[in-house]
Amino acid sequence: MNLNKTKYLCIVGTQNNLKLDKDNEIEFCQECKYLGVIVDTSGTDDKEIRSRVIEARNCIACLNGILWSKDIRRERKLNICNALNKSSLLCGSETWRLTENNKRRVEVAEMDVLRRSSRIPRKYRIRNVNIRQQIGIEETIIKEIEQNQLTWYGHVQRMPEGRLPKIALKWMSKQKRARGRPKKKWMEGIKKATNERNLNEG
Repeated sequence: MNLNKTKYLCIVGTQNNLKLDKDNEIEFCQECKYLGVIVDTSGTDDKEIRSRVIEARNCIACLNGILWSKDIRRERKLNICNALNKSSLLCGSETWRLTENNKRRVEVAEMDVLRRSSRIPRKYRIRNVNIRQQIGIEETIIKEIEQNQLTWYGHVQRMPEGRLPKIALKWMSKQKRARGRPKKKWMEGIKKATNERNLNEG
């Protein structure tokens, strides 16, 4: 192991360098990227979601000439955006905690694509609902994320008990949480999505 290239991240506990012996220690870092996903000391995925939204907005900027073009049909514009923009935005969304702030960020990125492809700037003050009706898209991108999460949840539930994803899903912290309102959990979003769809675990 190369100690000069090795760092460690601690979500709970003291955030100091990890001493191995008198001469060697592993440097502590505030965040790292593992398999393309940003992990930081907060233990939340807010930074990862913001990063995905920024990537999507950069993709929209690159496609700006196509989206505002009069010579390209709207259906083809949406197909291009689904292939390039949406795939980048929703990568890893199966494990996101959908807080209200995160939902708003993702929905704004989606509506930016729909407005540009329909050639309707914000200065026209046309509501998002009306734009969706014109295009024929009833459900928001949040519904698609919830569907992906339900698919992943069912996949994990069918795993053997010894599999790491299932162990992580059922894990409960034994430490006493800090005062104040608890953070929204991933399972809360799953329960809400199942209740809205009248789904029951078999």
